Amino acid sequence: MSFFVGIDVSSSDFKVRILDERGNEPVKKLRVLNDKPGCEQIARYLSDACAKEKIDRLVIGLEATSVYSWPLQMFLAEDHSLAPLQPKIYSFNPKVVANFKKAYVDLPKNDWIDAWVIAERLRFGRLPEGSQVDFRYLPLQRLTRFRCHLIDMISREKNYFLTNLFLKFSTLAQGAVFSNTFGATSESLTLEFFSPEEVAARPLDELIDFLMEKGRSHFEDPEAKARELKEAARKAHRLRGSLLQPINLILATSIETIHTLEKQVKKIDKAIEAEIRHFPNTLITIPGIGPVLSAGIIAEIGDIRRFPNEGALAKFIGLTWRSHQSGNFTADDTPLTRTGNTYLRSYIIQAANLVRQKEPEYKAFYQRKFSESKTHHHRRALVLTARKLVRMVDALLRSNQIYMPHGNRGNVS
Repeated sequence: MSFFVGIDVSSSDFKVRILDERGNEPVKKLRVLNDKPGCEQIARYLSDACAKEKIDRLVIGLEATSVYSWPLQMFLAEDHSLAPLQPKIYSFNPKVVANFKKAYVDLPKNDWIDAWVIAERLRFGRLPEGSQVDFRYLPLQRLTRFRCHLIDMISREKNYFLTNLFLKFSTLAQGAVFSNTFGATSESLTLEFFSPEEVAARPLDELIDFLMEKGRSHFEDPEAKARELKEAARKAHRLRGSLLQPINLILATSIETIHTLEKQVKKIDKAIEAEIRHFPNTLITIPGIGPVLSAGIIAEIGDIRRFPNEGALAKFIGLTWRSHQSGNFTADDTPLTRTGNTYLRSYIIQAANLVRQKEPEYKAFYQRKFSESKTHHHRRALVLTARKLVRMVDALLRSNQIYMPHGNRGNVS
């Protein structure tokens, strides 16, 4: 006999409802605070209910609502009083619960109903592959997701910097002089010169010396670059003097913020490198996939054995397509399901873009799909290449073998 437990989670409390195999509610619902005593109270509540009704199987479900459910999930998985029941804990994508709820057209919207819907979804069965929590991978997952957070912050800060740089030195922001606006020479120019007028007025020899010093003699023709810089300064928009002072302060502060965030990324990379050593990592042998990207993929997949096959893994990622057919009509354009793990989908697509540049088999596949696409050629070809890469990732993680190029696979003894 089984109990199905639905828990609605918020930052302040938990709301718990239990259903039996017939859909009846054998015990009263429970509300507790989202803290350690609350977790202990839920464990006692479940243990007592199972003992009273002679239940030997416990299935628990929650929505994946940020990190607010993590302490409860870990507590219930490790609680000794629940151990004989071997609780299975599922963390649902909110879309899964929301779509299931649509079948009950007359349900109101409140937290108690949401807890009931989660329990009913567990009772229904056919649970999504990979929705069961594996706590071993959570430290690595937190690190890799935080790295994504830092990269997003850097991207936003750079975009904000460029908008202010356009006000000060429009042609420099447009990339008219330097290929990398955030290179050492470009940043030094931004910080050390008050305005484009000052650059335009500076003698050519002094600009050449500046470029040689800041560019560390990397410019092939520093004189030509200096002339190009003076011309860009001459063409740049002009600001009122009262605006330049605050704009320069903003730019200096923004550059400092970017550098600080980049230093934090390096620290996190070292922590990821240390944490990934606890797990087999043969993905790093695939051309183009480095230690950080492979760590992100492993952190989100967890134990590959929780997926029965690579098709289930692709569904978990969200790299599947729904057919659209009615009568004699079949749609040519079928969009991605996009109900899977967004972090993992991003990692796999990034990896596919790198692998197709280095591995001939994937390069040829990408080019073939690119030529076959009628619209959005690169995006379609890249997503299809990512789906192909899922098969490789699944195979390597299951076999724990290193990647072998296509021509050498038959030579392995």
